[in-house]
Formats: sequence, C-alpha cells, structure tokens
Amino acid sequence: MLTLVVVACGTPAGQFRLEGRLRNFNQGEFYLYSIDDGKGRIDTINVIEGRFSMTMDVERPTTYVLVFPNFSELPIFAESGTSVDIQGDASHLKETKVAGTDENDLMTEFRLKVADMTPPKVVKAAEAFIREHPERDCSRYLLDKYFIQQHDADYKKVTALAALMVKARPDDPRLSTLLSQLKKLKNNKVGQQLPRFSATDVKGQRVSNASLKGDVNVVTVWATWEYSSQEFQRQLRGLKKTYGNRLGLVSICLDANRQECLKMMERDSVNWATVCDGKMFDSPIMGQLGLADISCNILTDKSGKITAIDLSLADLKTHINTALK
Repeated sequence: MLTLVVVACGTPAGQFRLEGRLRNFNQGEFYLYSIDDGKGRIDTINVIEGRFSMTMDVERPTTYVLVFPNFSELPIFAESGTSVDIQGDASHLKETKVAGTDENDLMTEFRLKVADMTPPKVVKAAEAFIREHPERDCSRYLLDKYFIQQHDADYKKVTALAALMVKARPDDPRLSTLLSQLKKLKNNKVGQQLPRFSATDVKGQRVSNASLKGDVNVVTVWATWEYSSQEFQRQLRGLKKTYGNRLGLVSICLDANRQECLKMMERDSVNWATVCDGKMFDSPIMGQLGLADISCNILTDKSGKITAIDLSLADLKTHINTALK
C-alpha cells in the first residue's frame, strides 16, 4: 500500500516539501510538474535506495503531478508550509493514500472509491464529485482529467461544470479563463469553418488560417512537460514525411520557456509552424481557436471546414491516412 501523508509542521511558510520511501523501487527517478504555477518545467526527483525528497517554493495552493516510471500519474495538492511524506509499495500505485490536508484527503477518498470501477462509472463519479465540491482544486484536476482531456469530450457538459466552479470561485482567474475558452470550443463543430486566427511562430513568421494549405490540416497543442502530446508531434512528423504538402500542420506549444520548446523541436525534427509565446494556456491563439487543453486538436479540409475535433492518436492517424490515400 502506497501511503502519502501531508505534515504541516516543520516546513517554513512559502515552501512545500515532498519526501518519501517506496518499497520495490530501489533506484531511478520520478518527474514532477505543476499544471498551474506558470513555470512550464519538469523537475526530476532522484530515487536512491527507495528514498527521495524535494523542496519547492509555493506561495499559493498549487497542483503538482508526480509521474512514475510507468507513466502513471499522481496529483499532489501543495500548500505553503506543508510537507508530503510518501510511503508504500511501488507495485500498488492505484491504492495510494493521501492524508493531511482537505484537498488531499478528498482526492484520496475519490481515488480509492473509483479504483475498481469501469471507465464510464469513473466519469459519472467524477461529475458527482465536481458538483458536490465545485470550490476545490481537486475538482479542477478531475474536470481536466476526466472531461477536457477526452477525445470525445462533451463540451456542453464540460462548460456547465466549469460554470459551476466559476460560480463557487468567482475570483479565480484560472477558472474564468478556462470557462471563456470552453465556450468558444463548444462552438467548434464538425462542418463549420475553422475560426480566424493569427500569431507569430518561433521562427518569427506569421501564422494564420492561410498557413493551412493541405488537403488535410491539423492544429495540435503540446508541451515539453506532457508526454502524450509529444507523441502526437512525433507521429505527425512521420505522416508529414509521407504526405508532404498535402498535410498542413500548425502546432501550439504551451511551454513558458520558448528555449525549451525549441530544443524539443530540434530533437524531434519538428519543422512546421509552431507557436510558443510563453503565455501557456493564456496564449491568444488558444482563445482565438477556442482551445482549452493540451489534448485538443482540430482537423480541417483544404477549404478550412472542420472535419474532426479532439481525435485520439490512433483515430487521428486513421483519419489522415484514409483522407490522403
């Protein structure tokens, strides 16, 4: 059993400490990133003899995601002056327990409740949780994980849930921005024209609707700290090599650091128009296109008419191959 205990005493105000020990995990590393601190970076946590620790500056409540070697994720809700102690067995990560703060207590209760549920039942449980606790940071995490990041997302329902959260936390700019983007995304429908957009890419070139000249065009969102989004870029690189100019591509990188974006592009040979203005989710192009998350993608035909929205990687490849072959 993996146990996560949050202990407030002993950690100075303005700091958050993460430490622990995992059985059956002798040596390696974890990755940690924040979904809302604006830094857009990955931190590496080294594990030696099953033990690890890390201290971070935290001025306001921040949601972190701990990524294990098998790419399973564990949300951690950090607050100023608290510390997190992780103890348990690495072979039972789904049974993780988080105790010590209200946010982590609630998340633990939900995670254990849905551990053996089927995916549809988990989604229903997540919706019920959000409606019961719209003011919680863990509700914002669940909204993103179980609703926004789904390739067949029901944006009418997502927008309704986000509106409920904004009502409970009217002074949270992150929620207000998300709701605004969702309202625009809800209006993106198959058969409609792609919304007008304009931006400058990392090479200083203007990017707009006119940049999408292929028989099939794809707009994707990615970040160096989100692994599945990087795989989209790598697969699109192979498809671009196969179909050339018949496949038009524009990508939006949500990194706060433009140099990190450029390094990843060079490493993965991403040579098509990529916008990275350092504003992350607040980037104007996200609002122009009604995009709300890293998982978002929009496909159009050569006339700019939307043919598909938020496909999974497998479905995206099938859609492109079918249309261009």
